[in-house]
Amino acid sequence: MTEVNPSIEFVSGFRVAGVHSGLKKNDALDMTLIFSEAPCVAAGVFTTNYMKAAPVLFDMEQLQGNKDHIRAVTINTKCANACTGDVGLANAREMARLTAEKIGCAVDEVLVMSTGVIGSQLPMDKITHGIELASASLGNNWSDAAAGIMTTDTRPKMASVKVTTPDGKTYNIAGIAKGAGMIAPNMATLLSVVVTDATLSVDTAKGVLQSASETTFNRVVVDGDMSTNDTLLLLANGLSGVTLQSPDDFTAFHEALAAVCRKLAQDIVRDGEGVTKFITLTVKGAPSPEAAHQIANTIATSPLVKTAFFGNDANWGRIVAAAGRAGIPIVPEHVKLWIAPGETEDFNLGSLLLFADGIPSGYGEEQASAIFKEASASILLDLGAGNGSATVWTCDLSHDYVSINGDYRS
Repeated sequence: MTEVNPSIEFVSGFRVAGVHSGLKKNDALDMTLIFSEAPCVAAGVFTTNYMKAAPVLFDMEQLQGNKDHIRAVTINTKCANACTGDVGLANAREMARLTAEKIGCAVDEVLVMSTGVIGSQLPMDKITHGIELASASLGNNWSDAAAGIMTTDTRPKMASVKVTTPDGKTYNIAGIAKGAGMIAPNMATLLSVVVTDATLSVDTAKGVLQSASETTFNRVVVDGDMSTNDTLLLLANGLSGVTLQSPDDFTAFHEALAAVCRKLAQDIVRDGEGVTKFITLTVKGAPSPEAAHQIANTIATSPLVKTAFFGNDANWGRIVAAAGRAGIPIVPEHVKLWIAPGETEDFNLGSLLLFADGIPSGYGEEQASAIFKEASASILLDLGAGNGSATVWTCDLSHDYVSINGDYRS
């Protein structure tokens, strides 16, 4: 397993800033700028929601015309710039134009992101002020950059990996992310920018990002709601001097990228709105990996499963019931269900068999309840119907989630 640093020290050629533009109260950081001293090969993965926000539409258009000389990403909080029509698109373009003007690049070299309330227009006076401040504050403070994109997040989310090549050279991969609510696959609700100083081709960047996101950001669930603004970007400026050449080089890069994305994705679940439990859910023995994911995602989004964990109630029947309604045919007599304390995909030790052969296993209720009370727990559901498997990370559903979302706009 690749060792991931929960902070970011340095990535060659990238400078960042997180500033207070006036979007949030109490001097909280609310805008972020990420800038590369050299043009970047770029790739993006975006929400599949048909109600795409203006910045998503803008970035998709930008990347159609420019995949190899992106220079900057500007991100604002408090306003999602979603469901805002032509005015919203014009404001997204203006964000890019203002950024380009301040950092000295072309407009088509800038991408933008927004997060916050749907249906309100960007306050362009504050956006302009934030871009001015951020462009004048560029440095290496990745913690501020990560804080500047938070909404209901309680803490910044960062991850980085340094990779050493067989000939002793090194390159870095690092990322920041935000997300706490409206978290569901395709893709999981978030904003994230991952940067590297390795040299990548356009095709490589696109391929590795899609592959990494599929097993990380598309494997997390907080509440099952998909956002209008989900955006994951990868920028590669090549300033480390390392170019991927051999199959081993590509494998090492993909593993490191996936590790960074996994850390960020899991941090989003751990910091989910009102979350008190982190749950690792593995489905195996499915007819296909896609079927396993469909069942795992159905269980992970079930309010009854999530509230059982919040209430420390070992009501495992909710898990198998959710599996049974996922749309994949299963044979109850072939299904087995285990739970275990902590975060694991290895159920050889410390696990408790709850259900097998179509009936409860005769487990001890006290032992089951003790596992449900843990701050982290793992579930394994074996369908006995094939070789497909998938792991999803999810959480409980608490009173605080309702409180946070009941007055989100206030």
